[in-house]
Amino acid sequence: MAKITLLRLSLIVLVIGLTFVAVCHVSVVASAVQIKKTYIVHMVKSQMPASFDDHTRWYDSSLKSVSESAEMLYTYNNAIHGFATRLTAQEANSLRNQPGILYVLPEVKYELHTTRTPSFLGLEQSANMFPESDASSDVIVGVLDTGVWPESKSFDDTGMGPIPASWKGACESGTNFTSKNCNRKLIGARYFAVGYEATLGPIDESKESKSPRDDDGHGTHTSTTAAGAVVAGASLFGYAAGSARGMATRARVAAYKVCWVDGCFSSDILAALDKAIEDNVNVLSLSLGGGMSDYYRDSVAIGAFSAMEKGILVSCSAGNAGPSSYSLNNMAPWITTVGAGTLDRDFPAFASLGNGKNFSGVSLFKGEPLPSKMLPFVYAGNASNATNGNLCMTGTLIPEMVKGKIVLCERGINPRVQKGAVVKAAGGAGMIVANTAANGEELVADAHLLPATAVGQKSGDAIKDYIFSDPNPTVTIHFEATKLGIEPSPVVAAFSSRGPNSITTEILKPDLIAPGVNIIAGWTGRVGPTGLAEDDRRVDFNIISGTSMSCPHVSGLAALLKGAHPDWSPAAIRSALMTTAYTVYKNGQKLQDIATGKASTPYDHGAGHVDPVSALNPGLVYDLTTEDYLNFLCALNYTSSQIYSVARRNYSCDPSKKYSINDFNYPSFAVTLETQVIGGSSGGPSLVKHTRTLTNVGGGPGAGGTYKVSISTTSPSVKISVEPETLTFTEANEKKSYTVTFSASSMPANTNEFGRIEWSDGKHVVGSPVAISWI
Repeated sequence: MAKITLLRLSLIVLVIGLTFVAVCHVSVVASAVQIKKTYIVHMVKSQMPASFDDHTRWYDSSLKSVSESAEMLYTYNNAIHGFATRLTAQEANSLRNQPGILYVLPEVKYELHTTRTPSFLGLEQSANMFPESDASSDVIVGVLDTGVWPESKSFDDTGMGPIPASWKGACESGTNFTSKNCNRKLIGARYFAVGYEATLGPIDESKESKSPRDDDGHGTHTSTTAAGAVVAGASLFGYAAGSARGMATRARVAAYKVCWVDGCFSSDILAALDKAIEDNVNVLSLSLGGGMSDYYRDSVAIGAFSAMEKGILVSCSAGNAGPSSYSLNNMAPWITTVGAGTLDRDFPAFASLGNGKNFSGVSLFKGEPLPSKMLPFVYAGNASNATNGNLCMTGTLIPEMVKGKIVLCERGINPRVQKGAVVKAAGGAGMIVANTAANGEELVADAHLLPATAVGQKSGDAIKDYIFSDPNPTVTIHFEATKLGIEPSPVVAAFSSRGPNSITTEILKPDLIAPGVNIIAGWTGRVGPTGLAEDDRRVDFNIISGTSMSCPHVSGLAALLKGAHPDWSPAAIRSALMTTAYTVYKNGQKLQDIATGKASTPYDHGAGHVDPVSALNPGLVYDLTTEDYLNFLCALNYTSSQIYSVARRNYSCDPSKKYSINDFNYPSFAVTLETQVIGGSSGGPSLVKHTRTLTNVGGGPGAGGTYKVSISTTSPSVKISVEPETLTFTEANEKKSYTVTFSASSMPANTNEFGRIEWSDGKHVVGSPVAISWI
């Protein structure tokens, strides 16, 4: 009896337990279903029912049909038709089935791609070539970034005329920012945080200004690089001393703050693009990126298409994921994608070892110097109990083993300047940061918090050998002033993202490179040059690196060209910058890639390094219209819905027409050759034809010229022919077409070859890079 009772009790306990587990499981599942995320909803505006007299009311009605409590975070009218909202996964699925809904896409988090430059680019010597006229002052550069520090001297509006009548924007007030912070130079400032706060909660206004004010520095640096005024006597702690100036000193700046301490969200970016189009900017600069989505799912690509239609050139950073292949962001063909190169300027700091050997590094340190004597030297990995102690991450160094010594840290994971802060906190006297294989010989200067220098991988390996072989290693660091005339320069930065294009291999990206290493420009007064909390130094200018820095160079140069040629389309301006870019040094050697020490390729540098003086008068351009871009989408076999998502219109590809990317009028060539199959076996040459059209912009009415083609390739197995070989123009804006035939009898599988096609009339050289892949 007792056994039966005990058995019943056990069964009861088991049932209760199972019930409890089941209830918990249901609760967890229910909780998961209720989690809300931000979605961007694309609507087909033309499908609004006649019962609605306003699109916003229709959007709201559609939203309320799946969730009574949901609210619209933003409504979009220019970049897309639609809105952003917070929904559960179930609600999002329900909304997708509502009439007029095109796409319901989850929000994407984007990240920032973080005085010598004008001289290096030839702008100072040729300033009289660029008209400082009302037209150049009417150009407005919109910068989507971390905001703006209006007190920067680079936003001085002395001598600038009235704000252009075309400007429809505003200067918004907020925390630590009022409309009075804008002037005739900084004509607009807006901020977008609704999407950010919906995901991460309210902004802590004690740490970050909920306004256009830049508490980070990145946005001020990019906007002043693009269009900062001339500021005499600029430097960072005496480094890079001289006059700082943006590329387009007379252009106006409109700041759109979309990036906050924990990132940049696509709903905010899209809202800023929407406003910038409405505000009538002429150039948009975005030094940010977020993945490699198809164009119809990429908010930046979609917004950029709408901007392009309005005549706005959109310049974006290529990304800092180099030197890996297929590492690019912002690859849409209506975006100008910019990689990074070096300047001919350096900031030497030498590591002198106790064995008498010296190794060259770079540093922007300014502070108490090291003692005149040699100091004890220790490898971080030998002064830590952590498995990654060599990286000098927070809390990994043992103070007793570091105090009073110079520490060798290795590059990786945490920021270089933070490694120095870790060494300093542990009592270290100085630091040497050594590159690993991932960074090779690329040297990026930093404003370290203690005496420090950065050295390349080869030097780092030699220094480690010394530490491990000498029982009492010693070292000191000698700092030198700014050094100019570094050769070779430019070289492609190792961090600069590379092709091929992972979305459309037939479009060669990046488009070109521009200065992106050790760039000086305006800075915020909120944080020090390192951005670290423990850095209490404040500077007017900072020196930083990244494709974030190269992008605004091209944005500003595009503004210069827009001022000189107001009637040029965004495609014409990009073409001028690309076809006049250079790929060889003055000695005839090819541009180098610092990651390999060898010649760079079009997958690294695109069309080459920007040459603004030549771009002012390119002779011929490859122009593109909205119709061309729509045909490009048809060539990708996009559906009507996908095309609508990108182009905001009902557009059906003609089923009787054969669309080909090979006929897309891009200023570069990315060619895929495949092994031909004959009689069941491989053999026979592979052959591909591309068609292009050139427009004469080489002078006023009646201007003409005869251009002859020249072709070069890196392999005799690849043959390139052009028909016709001569193009004669008799008047301005005249168009002439030509066909290129690419063929190869054999190439190793999955290899690449490169070439170049140039048209010249003896005065102008119109160059196009060629990248050929063999499958």
